[in-house]
Amino acid sequence: MATANGQTLSERQTEQNSESRQACLEGRVVMLEDRVKGLAACACLMAQGDLVRLEPALRTALDNGVTINELKEAFSQLYAYAGFPRSLNALGVLSKVLENRQPNWQDGKPWTRPAEWDDARKAYELGVKNQTQLSGRVFNYDFCPQDDYYLRSHLFGDIFAGDQLSAADREIVTVAALSGLEGVAPQLAAHKQGAVNMGNSQQLVDALTDWLSSEGYTLKSQWPKGEPNPYGKYFIGQSYLADVGGGVMNVTFEPGCRNNWHVHHRQVQVLICVAGRGWYQEWGKEAVEMTPGTVIAIPAEAKHWHGAQKDAWFQHLTYHKDVQEDASNEWLEPVDDTTYHALHR
Repeated sequence: MATANGQTLSERQTEQNSESRQACLEGRVVMLEDRVKGLAACACLMAQGDLVRLEPALRTALDNGVTINELKEAFSQLYAYAGFPRSLNALGVLSKVLENRQPNWQDGKPWTRPAEWDDARKAYELGVKNQTQLSGRVFNYDFCPQDDYYLRSHLFGDIFAGDQLSAADREIVTVAALSGLEGVAPQLAAHKQGAVNMGNSQQLVDALTDWLSSEGYTLKSQWPKGEPNPYGKYFIGQSYLADVGGGVMNVTFEPGCRNNWHVHHRQVQVLICVAGRGWYQEWGKEAVEMTPGTVIAIPAEAKHWHGAQKDAWFQHLTYHKDVQEDASNEWLEPVDDTTYHALHR
């Protein structure tokens, strides 16, 4: 699909992305382009292996100008970070989504076989060049010669030789994927700097990780996640509980997790959202969206529930006040799927 000046939508959005990066370099405020958000969301969910959330994210990304071949390239690249099983699973979801292809979805640039695939020396030399630029210095991993060779020849050579994504976009994809994984903090820090070295601004990289957290794709929080919730039988989905002291508990909800309807007798419960996005609803009233900073004091005897939005992590602190003698909690029926899935922010 061409714009008024003859550019394809993908070309125009790539140009806008470059303009945004330049704006950041000049210290101007920049908004993340929808195309960047689409790539990042899909990469993050692919790395987590969250195929349920990935399917609608793919549709949104395709609607917002990410091309089919760019998504194939992103998922192929990320096998090096999240493994072949999750790469292949994500490609399988993409194939399923394309069974109901929409007219505005673009194939993008035709795929061509990189010349480096037929010349190991060229692939290695390209890998050295890319790795040096990304690292900001010549990088030698003499501790493990096998990985040293794989990184140079395969990851930064063979994989980076593809022309569907720019080097800057490749690092956006990698940062988003690593942001969704646990236990990879050193690699995430290195690739956040690498994303800058490959052409993104520091402001854009920071905005990207903040957006992934604010939208609930990742859980970026200073509060402990805790252990699996011992009250899990009163929840749909997985939650975690951490005692942070002073009578305050931190509850973490995985996407789609919510507790049953319940009542706090003779005490007021206070909720303070500290990360992600969630819902709070009293019986007979509209649901209230909870985002970081939202504080809700739940009246005693009010039937209610709270939990994560279906596509976001959610974390809140909770404590009780105005506690009277014989205060108690009463757990009731689960929140039915019809009620829950009808909620939209």
